[in-house]
Amino acid sequence: MSQRVIVTGGSGGIGAAIVERFVADGAAVAVLDRRAPAGESASFFPVDLLDPLDTRRAVGEAVAALGGVDVLVNCAGIFQHASLLDITVDDWDRVLDINARATLVTMQAVAPVMLEARRGSIVNIASMAAKHGGGGEGHYAASKAAVVALTRAGAQEWGCHGVTVNAVCPGYVLTDMGADTRSEADVAAWSAKSPLGRLGIPEDVAGVTHFLASPAGGYLTGQAINVTGGMIMH
Repeated sequence: MSQRVIVTGGSGGIGAAIVERFVADGAAVAVLDRRAPAGESASFFPVDLLDPLDTRRAVGEAVAALGGVDVLVNCAGIFQHASLLDITVDDWDRVLDINARATLVTMQAVAPVMLEARRGSIVNIASMAAKHGGGGEGHYAASKAAVVALTRAGAQEWGCHGVTVNAVCPGYVLTDMGADTRSEADVAAWSAKSPLGRLGIPEDVAGVTHFLASPAGGYLTGQAINVTGGMIMH
């Protein structure tokens, strides 16, 4: 039986690569995002992740359309560069609400279905910033650290029901998010931090995400896997 997969933020960047990886494996995929994905390989459910009620509505519609859910991938997120002294309360709330609170809401929305089925996999896309970041991105790093904490809580609470919950912590991956805050010099400096001498591509993250949701990754739960090209080695 093919997997039934929900991917938030699946219309572009890392999310789109994740969708493509699951589709290539024969999965039925539902994308929850503000804009529709470019292709027609996945079904689409528009959602405002700042609105918990709308988020629950979209997840419910996706589960109904798929006839259940085996995998949830939380990939939607936003990035903002700002020093601690410049982060406003509104900045903090928006970044935390989309990156962390929406992750909690979608986890809560799919959990009853997975717990009843006594199987399922949740993969939350966090960030290297959860472990290493902070300077110039305090609210972003805090939001991704919260995603890792939610991952561990889900793993501890739902493992006895056959549900795994893991996080992926990408390093520097060139996507549209953050494009307006980086320069060519930044890209060169970041690439030098990796023993592999390059930055990540969305497919790097998609491969690990697919593995964690596959039978091969079935004995992994509560982990925050670094996909950083060796920039972090713990």
